Amino acid sequence: MDTVARRSRGGGVFESLYKVLMRRNSVYVTFIIAGAFLGERAIDYGVHKIWEHNNVGKRYEDIPVLGQRQSEE
Repeated sequence: MDTVARRSRGGGVFESLYKVLMRRNSVYVTFIIAGAFLGERAIDYGVHKIWEHNNVGKRYEDIPVLGQRQSEE
């Protein structure tokens, strides 16, 4: 009975999310595309940082003499 009373007053979090995001298809599709793009960027950043942390000292940038030529002075 409590859930029936709550629904009649205007709803909760999910109902308000439905009203904002899912009522119109264009808003819903935009939300999904933006979420996928931002999620991909977050995952890419996190995996890159983990990879760099695990490979410290093994990367090309970490070896000081690799790829450097002696100056001709």
